[in-house]
Amino acid sequence: MIPYFSMIKIDFSDFFPNSFLQKQRSRKLRQRQRVVRPESNLSAEPATVAPAEVPAPTPVEFPSHAPYLLIGGGTASFAAARSIRARDPGARVLIITDEPDLPYMRPPLSKELWFSDDPSVVDTLRFKQWNGKERSIYFQPPSFYVSPQDLEKVENGGVAVLTGKKVVHMDVRGNKVTLSDDTEISYDKCLIATGGIPRNLQVIERAGEEVTKRTTLFRKVEDFKALDKVSRDTKSITIIGGGFLGSELACALGRRSADSDLEVIQMFPEKGNMGKVLPEYLSNWTTAKVKSEGVAVITEALVKAVSFKDGKVEIKLKDGRVVKTDHIVAAVGLEPSVELAKSAGLEVDSDFGGFRVNAELQARSNIWVAGDAACFYDIRLGRRRVEHHDHAVVSGRLAGENMTGANKPYWHQSMFWSDLGPDVGYEAIGIVDSSLPTVGVFAKATAKDTPKAATEKSGTGIRSESETEGTASSPVASSTPEPPPVLEQKDNYGKGVIFYLRDKVVVGIILWNVFNRMPVARKIIKDGEEHADLNEVAKLFNIHDD
Repeated sequence: MIPYFSMIKIDFSDFFPNSFLQKQRSRKLRQRQRVVRPESNLSAEPATVAPAEVPAPTPVEFPSHAPYLLIGGGTASFAAARSIRARDPGARVLIITDEPDLPYMRPPLSKELWFSDDPSVVDTLRFKQWNGKERSIYFQPPSFYVSPQDLEKVENGGVAVLTGKKVVHMDVRGNKVTLSDDTEISYDKCLIATGGIPRNLQVIERAGEEVTKRTTLFRKVEDFKALDKVSRDTKSITIIGGGFLGSELACALGRRSADSDLEVIQMFPEKGNMGKVLPEYLSNWTTAKVKSEGVAVITEALVKAVSFKDGKVEIKLKDGRVVKTDHIVAAVGLEPSVELAKSAGLEVDSDFGGFRVNAELQARSNIWVAGDAACFYDIRLGRRRVEHHDHAVVSGRLAGENMTGANKPYWHQSMFWSDLGPDVGYEAIGIVDSSLPTVGVFAKATAKDTPKAATEKSGTGIRSESETEGTASSPVASSTPEPPPVLEQKDNYGKGVIFYLRDKVVVGIILWNVFNRMPVARKIIKDGEEHADLNEVAKLFNIHDD
């Protein structure tokens, strides 16, 4: 539907001085006269400049106005675009991304892509999920999208993606953004889904060019391609970081090293892998699992200095240990991209980072924020910022609905998952912090209790896509008598449930090799009740069923 105000012709000369209008006309003329540069690859012929008196006509590369403007080309933006089109079938949506790629999912970059036996996987970016089905990392093929220059005139609307362009300024009063090439695009409604930037260690940043060019900050498709090449061309890779990304990459590269002479080292300041998330006993077990994949794990490692000597990167730890390697992967967290906050006058949360938004994910009346960059208020757990795929899907979808007038509050407890290969994986929800008191109930695992088996059963490789639609109104406990908790059986953590408590109330849950039970976990946190016996609560997950 065409907005009412767009049907009214207004003579703006009644409102603005001539000097302003002359500047605007000059700017538009310069845009129309833009010359295609050779590096744009739009033509095989060398670009030539027409005589000044006869400007060379060039095609408009993108619309000057977009009813729905989405800044960022990740999961949250794509989910919002799909949601907008579902509620407003004729909507014209423009996605602007500084990456050269169309919207894609990030989880496979540190998971399944590394386990592919297809030598061309780096080029095709197609992979086999744990369930054996093949798919691309891209949400949709190029044919799904409308070309940016056709967006304004296409009859039934559509979604266009402007790649390789960065929004550097927002004029929230004028409802327009400025790109890095000074081009301006106006909008009616805007979504900020700028995601985040991988953090680096200051000691690496200060180490000089030789160290910098031998360091990967892993986030994008180009990072996956670069690290894949490094893993084939060098003898040693050291991963700094023991969290989700660092541990996944360590397992992936460690398994690859079995077929080569690649040395894979992982170091982190905690006592074990995932030490900030998992209780100590489970963190220790996970560390042993990572070591079994061929990774040399160095715990309680605080990096003091990094330098380049004799053709090697030398990492000095504070306790005097020295590690020599060919390449570093810094997996030490994510910094939300909030550069637009200053020009837009938007508030950034001082505790969690990210743009502060209200319950409808609004930062201003016609500006929404979703994904990693959004700091939202959780009605059960307080203000939060979440950096996971499922949150990007759900928050992007809700923001898109609200951009079309739904006015829905964000109440969904998003989940996240991590796989240490096809055999060990977990799903989590809520606040999972190892500094909180925890209660774990475990059982003996069977062959069906693996990420691979779970995806074979559900038919999806991105588990959160199926989980976000699930609900649990009245979970039924298993009728199987509960055996003694397996915590009493040394180092046998085949499958189980870990409850995280705050003031005796469950605020987080990890399902360890337990799948397709997230709606039950979601309801437990939503209810916010105290439980006298969490062994009884664990029965709701049927972990003792064969």
